[in-house]
Amino acid sequence: MNRPLRLASLLELLAERGQLQVDEIVEQMKVSPATARRDLDTLAAQQLLARTRGGALSLEVAYDLPIRYKTEQNAEQKRAIAAAASALVSRDQVVGLCGGTTSTAIAEALGARPDLTEQQGGPSLTVVTNAVNIASQLAMRPHIKTVLTGGVLNPRSYELVGPFAEVTLRELTIDIAFIGANGVDPELGPTVHDENEAKVNSLMARRAARAVIVADSSKIGRRAFASMNLAYSRTALITDSGITAEQRQRLIEAGVELIVAD
Repeated sequence: MNRPLRLASLLELLAERGQLQVDEIVEQMKVSPATARRDLDTLAAQQLLARTRGGALSLEVAYDLPIRYKTEQNAEQKRAIAAAASALVSRDQVVGLCGGTTSTAIAEALGARPDLTEQQGGPSLTVVTNAVNIASQLAMRPHIKTVLTGGVLNPRSYELVGPFAEVTLRELTIDIAFIGANGVDPELGPTVHDENEAKVNSLMARRAARAVIVADSSKIGRRAFASMNLAYSRTALITDSGITAEQRQRLIEAGVELIVAD
């Protein structure tokens, strides 16, 4: 396991347990005590955890991993989801993309589609996003018109949130919106860690003719802090083949239009 992925896994483990001792990290992650201590020191220096004698305590911010630590988690699954999402997009549509690594993968897939790179007198696609990293990525694609909402930047997710973002979205119509989630529960629906992001995600979904939740199978059955209050009757879900038969059945019974990316 490379170091960025190891650090991300350590933060997830700490978020689940609230506190960790070095010997627990050694056992769970199969590293030496010296490596475990160095990793804890690195994350403490970035204010992602609080060091204690022999271990660490989680901070509130540790529950939402910075995007730089999440890019390598479930990368293959996210690429499959991105390909399936891209296949739902037609030329000349307006596409909504919230922040997150899965949405970032979708932006990459759309930017690389050969049929969209053929310009015919103007942009072949319009992307509306509140994620500054996605906007920066698409700025290199002249065939895509990129609309970035205003708002206050969340430095952990690179998403713009707050009233300015909401005002922009209320003035737009979107054909299809891809909405990331930290948890997807059959009863509660999609959830994220931050209540401000939940509000913007929900509004983007409601402004779209079709809203699609994109979440890898590790998020299925989980609940995060803030609900988006989206009814499954008007949303679809794209996930990967790691979803279990029981999870599929519960989501289908809840009324979800389920798309499983191979």
